[in-house]
Amino acid sequence: MSEPIEVAEREAGVFRISLRTAAIMLAFTLVFTALMAGTYKATAPMVAASALAEKQRLIGDVLPGGIYDNDLMADAITLPAQKALGLDEETRLWRARKAGAPVALVLEAAAPDGYSGRIGLIVAVGVDGRLIAVRVTTHKETPGLGDYINPKKDRNKARPWITQFSNLGFDTVPREKWRVKKDGGRFDQMSGATISARAVTNASGRALAWTLENRDKLFALPANSRLDERGTP
Repeated sequence: MSEPIEVAEREAGVFRISLRTAAIMLAFTLVFTALMAGTYKATAPMVAASALAEKQRLIGDVLPGGIYDNDLMADAITLPAQKALGLDEETRLWRARKAGAPVALVLEAAAPDGYSGRIGLIVAVGVDGRLIAVRVTTHKETPGLGDYINPKKDRNKARPWITQFSNLGFDTVPREKWRVKKDGGRFDQMSGATISARAVTNASGRALAWTLENRDKLFALPANSRLDERGTP
């Protein structure tokens, strides 16, 4: 057999091997993609249900169930990023009503200036203009020192630090006093962990002020609508 024929046969053999390998890889890719798509389709409802349950749990931490009778998940609106709330991405705001009358607004906020970074909050503001409650949802504060902002970590179980904001508004604590005592304000802080307390206190005051400014607009929007970028409906 001449050398050119041998070379051609070797090249043909290499081509067949490459083609077979490519076919196997393509088949593997198609099967893997189909499996991933099937897995996503099968688990998507469970993931969505888990996310919904977590939202309801967080809302339940700040809003007593007996004060409203509507479906909060259905009576919600979308907020674009709000600098006043410390939010750099859109979030949902939930509206509580009793017999159709406005009762409270529940929204997320954040303090970007915690000791170890961002502190996430969820806040409930009553229609009377007072904070019903505020809770920390995420933080990276120092364990055993700054993490008392989370009532689960606060050693004072009878009256956790975060509860001092409950049922207060600017009618009882003037806006200029919505600060920790070290800064001349009304609210306590823990010795050695003032930064965490300051961040949460200031953020809760900003969230209350923003909510009061926009309260009527927020209740007036249709369900599942969106507040525009300027903070107006």
